[in-house]
Amino acid sequence: MRPPGAPDWERTAIAWLYDLVPPEYRSHEVLRRYPVLLARFAADHVGAGLEAARAGWRTVRVELADELPPEAMEAAMAAYEREGARLAAAARGVEVVGGALRGERWAPRL
Repeated sequence: MRPPGAPDWERTAIAWLYDLVPPEYRSHEVLRRYPVLLARFAADHVGAGLEAARAGWRTVRVELADELPPEAMEAAMAAYEREGARLAAAARGVEVVGGALRGERWAPRL
């Protein structure tokens, strides 16, 4: 995605946001017309996924203890951890992109 102010930055930001949500979201005219609303929908969707990953990580050992061998349980825990990290990073990105779509600008820090 291009930085705010670069040519086509908004187009690339919108494409990135659409990559984070279900494909059906593309059919909503209001999301195409108002990118800041798309950012809100993306934040809600990514946030729900993050909460689901956290809940899964907390409960999978108890709920599937009798159904999974130890190596599968460890792989499941690792998958939940990776997915949680990916979604947490996406949530931070959506927050920044949403702010940029609302006109917020940041100065780089060294």
